[in-house]
Amino acid sequence: MMSVHQEISKHSSRQHAIVSEFLMLEQRRENLIDITVEQCGKGLPFNVKEINEVSKQMNLLAQKGIVPQRKLITEHMVKEYVHKKNQASNL
Repeated sequence: MMSVHQEISKHSSRQHAIVSEFLMLEQRRENLIDITVEQCGKGLPFNVKEINEVSKQMNLLAQKGIVPQRKLITEHMVKEYVHKKNQASNL
């Protein structure tokens, strides 16, 4: 039978692994969003497929109750963000 200390340590290690993976995915997602926004702002073709694949991986981790969920992104959302960003920079 495992001691309470070993159980707590094992649980803590699992949570740490989930948080670490989430943070790595979060960084990847943010980088992909930055690239997509830049492409859209330059009028280049872009898509949100890879962003949403990463978001889905993050949401699977979120089902374990430790980390938050992330919204899926649409191309319309990117265009709207770029439009608002451009309006703000023109003020």
